[in-house]
Amino acid sequence: MNYINSPIEQITFNSRKYFIKRDDLLHKDFSGNKARKLYYFLKNDFPNIKKVVSHGSAQSNAMYSLSVLCKIKDLSFDYYVDHIASFLKENPSGNYKYALENKMNIIDAELPKTFEEDTLFISEGGAVSEACFGIEILANEIISWANENKIENLKIFLPSGTGTTALYLQKYLPFEVLTCACVGDEDYLKKQFNMLEKENHPTIIKAEKKYHFGKLYKEFYKIHNELLTQTNIEFDFLYDSLGWICLEKYLETLQEKDFEILYIHQGGILGNISMLERYKNKYGSI
Repeated sequence: MNYINSPIEQITFNSRKYFIKRDDLLHKDFSGNKARKLYYFLKNDFPNIKKVVSHGSAQSNAMYSLSVLCKIKDLSFDYYVDHIASFLKENPSGNYKYALENKMNIIDAELPKTFEEDTLFISEGGAVSEACFGIEILANEIISWANENKIENLKIFLPSGTGTTALYLQKYLPFEVLTCACVGDEDYLKKQFNMLEKENHPTIIKAEKKYHFGKLYKEFYKIHNELLTQTNIEFDFLYDSLGWICLEKYLETLQEKDFEILYIHQGGILGNISMLERYKNKYGSI
């Protein structure tokens, strides 16, 4: 199975040229930034571990990727949530549906404070120091590509949840890494950075308005459809829509652009199935 070394494609979006690192194409079941962050656990054996425990939302990309990891490793998987919508329980879809099919045990309760010795705890979104293992490989792929194509002035952009991928990319890359906060605000993102690394943080681009994670915004729906139409690439609703909005606004503020942009496509499109239904119900077709 090829879990690393995704292709880089050139696209034009709204008359601007971008390069896209297609981590969404790593593997049909194990792709995107979660595959990078969990690569350490995939490549190493844990003979004394029988169970993996994590937590987060009931449609989390990390939840699904962990369910795949546990299926591959023949480990049981407990996933704690603080809420499951009744509609989702009755009509499983997206990450929730496929994680259940991978034998995930979802628990609507408070996360325990301690675990048995045979249990591996992985914090929400894969925000763990072991994530640097796979992200360093990603950084080296980018460096090799830039060297081969003689690109010296390069900026990397990717939207962030916990910010783990952006943080470790900045650690291993000689280029500036740009990101935006999609789950919390900029202060939340800085706190997440500091929990793993105290220095050498990526540059945070601030959104022009406050967005609540998981809420439906017409501009998200619009840019998602524009990206699909212009590039023939499907991006994630929750992260990439805000990511592209922030990136375009950032580029508009610059007097000159003497650098190339490499956008990291971090996957997560499995959750688009349920999101698209919600958007169509609210806004119809755009």
